[in-house]
Amino acid sequence: MGKAGDTDEQMNKDGFRVHHLSEHDFNLDSISSNAIKVVRRLNSQGHQAYLVGGCVRDLLLDREPKDFDVATSALPEEVRQLFRNSNLIGRRFRLVHIRYGREIIEVATFRGSGDSNVQQKSSHQVHEDGRILRDNVYGSMNEDAIRRDFTINALYLDPEQETVLDRIGGMTDHDNRIIRLIGEPEERYREDPVRLLRAVRFSSKLDFEIEPATLQPIAFLGALLQSVPQARLYEEILKLFLSGHAQKTYAGLCRNDLLRHLFPQTDQLLNQAGNESLQQLIELALKSTDSRVRDNKPVTAYFLFAAFLWGSIEKTILDLAGSENEYLAIQNAMNEVLRLQAKAVSLPKRASIPMREVWTLQSRFRQRRGGKPHRLLEHPRFRAAYDFILLRAETGAIQPEIAEWWTRFQSVSAAQRRKMTQPSQRKPRRKKAVSDEQASVVSKPGDV
Repeated sequence: MGKAGDTDEQMNKDGFRVHHLSEHDFNLDSISSNAIKVVRRLNSQGHQAYLVGGCVRDLLLDREPKDFDVATSALPEEVRQLFRNSNLIGRRFRLVHIRYGREIIEVATFRGSGDSNVQQKSSHQVHEDGRILRDNVYGSMNEDAIRRDFTINALYLDPEQETVLDRIGGMTDHDNRIIRLIGEPEERYREDPVRLLRAVRFSSKLDFEIEPATLQPIAFLGALLQSVPQARLYEEILKLFLSGHAQKTYAGLCRNDLLRHLFPQTDQLLNQAGNESLQQLIELALKSTDSRVRDNKPVTAYFLFAAFLWGSIEKTILDLAGSENEYLAIQNAMNEVLRLQAKAVSLPKRASIPMREVWTLQSRFRQRRGGKPHRLLEHPRFRAAYDFILLRAETGAIQPEIAEWWTRFQSVSAAQRRKMTQPSQRKPRRKKAVSDEQASVVSKPGDV
């Protein structure tokens, strides 16, 4: 890969360094043909348009981008008029989604600083804590580059000219594998606290190092995450743990004291002695998730959340065990743990309902006689609950024999299953002979 300081580096009239893709190990065939269509049509109508953000960053790393974003000088309404297959979306950021079958190309207008006089209608609302609530101020490409979060995300790729434009040193940081915020770090984190999580996620995903000035404020600004809308925070958590780098991301969250702002009950338990099995359960669940992503197998958020919160479930069940039967103790424990979790990050029903089922089914794995095992096997959440109990067995929290029994139960024939679940035959109890001495104290009919 070529370096940002190559001798034939050029500077355009707007102050952007121009890097030619021919100098880099770059495969143009990896660029979505639909993304190129969008850029070409915008350019043909007199607008500036470039591929930008994560897709450029990933292409330079010779990785296949998950999606493609376009930045343009055209206003959202102008983009909408050019593409009949598009929709305007967003409130905080006004965007256009252009749909080509299952692929969506996201188009955003260049963002301005909010200080300049903008002729078109725009809005820029800032909370008293510095958090940007609405940001529809449009500006130049130069302003847009400065407004982006990290330098490596401020690279603009022109697929027609086969060049990458860099205003603020993103190419140098990319080549040196550095995560660096644009501007004053604390101010930028306060504008959008999700950047705290993004810094850790990009560092883990790309194997880049967070430079000191960007790293230093993260640990003491974590409380800002409480101001992020719940839905947005949940979506960011999915990106943290379901992108194939969950283990490294989890370690980064712990290292930077961010886990307690996402899963406070879990963090509290992990910092207490005697909870090594919980730590091991979480790490095994993260490892399993990463493995499934690498193998292109489906992954579910609720399974990971079940592992994160299982320690709290067990603790609460124990606290309630003396006053309630087992079923009520489990139900009330789940209600209480999820109530407390909602104070940090509320889990939507599409995650909390199947997670509750996984937890509830754990006690049913102890029942291995009669018809109950057969009914459990037919439960729609059986596979996830079974995978969960395998992890618990691996930590030593339950007897391995239970997990082994259920593994065998699934693999044998129906006849063998019936045999495995037959009630154990009890031998009839023999009556003891009554001795003369005992007989003397046994009541007889008519005795008083």
